[in-house]
Amino acid sequence: MSSKQYGKPESGERLLALIKAAKTGAPLRTAIVHPVDELSLAGAINAAREGLITPIFVGPRAKIDAAAASNAHNIADFEIVDVPHSHAAAETAVALIRDGRADALMKGALHTDEVMGAVVPRATGLRTERRMSHVFVMDTPAYRKLLFITDAAINIAPSLGDKQDIVQNAIDLAKALEVKTPKVAILSAVETVEPKLQSTLDAAALCKMADRGQIRGGALDGPLAFDNAISPEAAKTKGIVSDVAGDADILVAPNLEAGNFIAKELDYLAGAVAAGIVMGASAPIMLTSRAEGMISRTASAAIAKLYRRAQEQ
Repeated sequence: MSSKQYGKPESGERLLALIKAAKTGAPLRTAIVHPVDELSLAGAINAAREGLITPIFVGPRAKIDAAAASNAHNIADFEIVDVPHSHAAAETAVALIRDGRADALMKGALHTDEVMGAVVPRATGLRTERRMSHVFVMDTPAYRKLLFITDAAINIAPSLGDKQDIVQNAIDLAKALEVKTPKVAILSAVETVEPKLQSTLDAAALCKMADRGQIRGGALDGPLAFDNAISPEAAKTKGIVSDVAGDADILVAPNLEAGNFIAKELDYLAGAVAAGIVMGASAPIMLTSRAEGMISRTASAAIAKLYRRAQEQ
């Protein structure tokens, strides 16, 4: 398999390796929320062809059939749950998971807020004791390995307690993708603790929480600025002695805006290909942006399947 079939030559090869690794085993029964456009339909169908998911299309049947017909997609073999609109699709898809009829959720042609609005309620959604957060898994040509970035999609201004869960979620996902001891860089604008800069205080606290076993499975350091988190030369110049600095697997942003800027800059200026899922829910949730292409959608399904596989071991 080559990334050329996904329309981005010479990119995404490490994500393609995840797709290959995820092909074995039973596919995830995945509720596709409101797949009424070409991208969301094609993404689900391609993930099914790769053996990653068994799609259950949830949305207005007439619109799903029309989107399939206009793009020459044969969906006759797939289950369709007919509901009147996108809001009902989100609620019904979540109910399928709660009832044991689906294992995962995939966002279709609707806003993230609408999906998460059905996921978040404690009584009817997919909440656990863990704070939910999104983790981007980015294949960046300029970096030597996959880079995990969190949280750039859900938590706007996370508290220290939220960040504890955000870090643990990212570690759990990285370990599921066979990063043995993920190196976690807690980002700020500087690499020293500054009392007037809250992100540096949070970084220091998170590192101490890891020392005390409140965060497990990874090696943490912070605060670290972006350059000395990923560049050995920058870390050496700043005199930072750390197993994490210059070799981070996970970048933890101080807030959603910073995380979103990092992920999109890598995507649009550095040739990165991004996949990722929501962690901390009772089932994996694929929130691929409507602007992302086929490899991102397929790799997100692969990541969800690999994470679910790791949970079951």
